[in-house]
Amino acid sequence: MASLSSSAAPDTPLWLVIPFGLLLLLIAVMPLTPGRLKHLWERFYAHAAIGLGMLVVAYYLLAMPGGGSMVLHTGKEYLSFICLIGSLFVVAGGIHISVQDRAAPITNVIFLLVGAVLANFIGTTGASMVLIRPWIRMNKIRISAYHIVFFIFVVSNAGGALTPIGDPPLFLGYLRGVPFFWLIGHVWMQWLVTIGLLLAVFYVYDRRSFRHAPATIRESIAHPPEDVRFEGKLNLLFLAVIIGAVFIPESLLPHLRELVMVAAAAASFVLTPQRVHQANHFTFGPIREVAFLFVGIFATMIPALGYIDQHGQEFGLKKPVTYYLTSGSLSAVLDNAPTYATFLRLAETTVQADYPEAFAGQGEERTEKQVLDVMRDHPTGRNLIVAVSLGAVFFGAMTYIGNGPNFMVKSIADSAGIRMPTFFGYIFKYSLPVLLPILLLGGWIFLS
Repeated sequence: MASLSSSAAPDTPLWLVIPFGLLLLLIAVMPLTPGRLKHLWERFYAHAAIGLGMLVVAYYLLAMPGGGSMVLHTGKEYLSFICLIGSLFVVAGGIHISVQDRAAPITNVIFLLVGAVLANFIGTTGASMVLIRPWIRMNKIRISAYHIVFFIFVVSNAGGALTPIGDPPLFLGYLRGVPFFWLIGHVWMQWLVTIGLLLAVFYVYDRRSFRHAPATIRESIAHPPEDVRFEGKLNLLFLAVIIGAVFIPESLLPHLRELVMVAAAAASFVLTPQRVHQANHFTFGPIREVAFLFVGIFATMIPALGYIDQHGQEFGLKKPVTYYLTSGSLSAVLDNAPTYATFLRLAETTVQADYPEAFAGQGEERTEKQVLDVMRDHPTGRNLIVAVSLGAVFFGAMTYIGNGPNFMVKSIADSAGIRMPTFFGYIFKYSLPVLLPILLLGGWIFLS
């Protein structure tokens, strides 16, 4: 993903953010409306998302100097996003892991911990798509919304904070000059504390649910049958191809990365036995919903990101903890990759302005990699990189739209018949009372 440049871009009018806010409002409110309105939304949500997106695109193409290049850049980012998440969805749909459906609380904790670690090797999206169906199956006899919410917290977001493969913002940082293994050496403690606290809270939830379950269910969970089978092993190869394609440089051949991903997904779909898809209850419904809603989100957030990029210096950010909270708060509602890019550049500007002596001998013209090299050796600069990285990854779990896998996991859970919380229900029942205090505590301990 290219860097966002504000130096020559025309000023973004604040009112242009209205379509983005309206789309978020529709996503949050319409599922709560009475039957007829809700049915209308379910039928026409794609039209609403695309329509609001086209309003913004039309303004940029017709009234904004240089707007065409901004729209094209966003279109390329959306293409990369949907090809990655869509191909992983298809390939994961061809992997069927038969597990016993009577998981005890401690078994669930171990499963989530494994998912958090795995997210750093195949990405939060890859781990989410591979593990969500087994997770639902192993908790089938007492599945509840909190099982899915904590899966989103741990596997779809916070787990992938250790490596550039884990989450798109970190991969973007790697492309810009942050060494591959640098981050894990500086964030592992906060990762461990955050994941540990989330798993501890989940255990309390799950233990309480277990105790309230009927005695027959508790007894069956205490003595589960040994029944673990793996079907669709060929799709592990396609999964590796997709993860490997992430590292194909755009300069090699435009859109080769996306073509490889789509080809792997197509081969997976054709070669996977139908019985595996049937066992997974595989349909294209969840990816269709994500594709249409996010085309609107990507389009309408162009002015929101542009405004932040142009006026970010006015926020007065100086301390790592304020970078952590601000980049995190915006990553909860904006795509976290461009948000990360914007705040990483703000951090670079802050360090160069406040600590010019650190750059002595480099001259005025510096590459971004040179700036990041100096920041990594500077106490404040180092903490700013960590703050922006963790803010972008951790806070993506605050809403359904904070990170790509979130909405996909919700859609899969919905299609499995699980009663998921609404947009606001997710925030007020889980994110604010459970996730936010843990993230604030981590920021206070490690970044203050």
